[in-house]
Amino acid sequence: MYEIDNTDKKIVNLLMEDGRMPASEMARRIGGISERVIRYRIERIVKEGYIQISAITNPKSLGYVVTADVFLEVESGAILDVAKKATEYECVSYVACSIGERDISIQVVGHDTNEVYQFVTNVIGKIPGVRKTTTSIVPLVLKDVYQWKMPGTACESVDSEMIKNDNEENIDGNKAIQKQ
Repeated sequence: MYEIDNTDKKIVNLLMEDGRMPASEMARRIGGISERVIRYRIERIVKEGYIQISAITNPKSLGYVVTADVFLEVESGAILDVAKKATEYECVSYVACSIGERDISIQVVGHDTNEVYQFVTNVIGKIPGVRKTTTSIVPLVLKDVYQWKMPGTACESVDSEMIKNDNEENIDGNKAIQKQ
């Protein structure tokens, strides 16, 4: 299997910035790489399954201004069936089975809170096997799943910078103690 390198990560980040960015622009911004190589790398990382190219809808622009996270407590033998059933509804944007206090988490979008309430109460709550639902309205999303960057491009640089700063403070702090 192909291993992604830093150049591939840069290409992916540029695609996340603008999914239609021409290979020529990517080559210019990365530097030291041709358009042809950019196109080849994109084709390879798509083929290997590292990324997929798709359009992302904006629910708010379509009038779905309310987002809710709904957590389901489900009978143990029905978890997968309930989760699969939840994927069938167009207003459900996310479904995941989890380990912990709740068995399934889903995200629901609606035109207003009443629509979300009616859907959770009259549809999700009545799926066979659902014992309890807990709903939280999400008034603000700061980072959505499609904005996630590949490890090594975001988390590592932030973490290493934080560690570096912490170490410098500790070294300085130790020097200050030794001087006294």
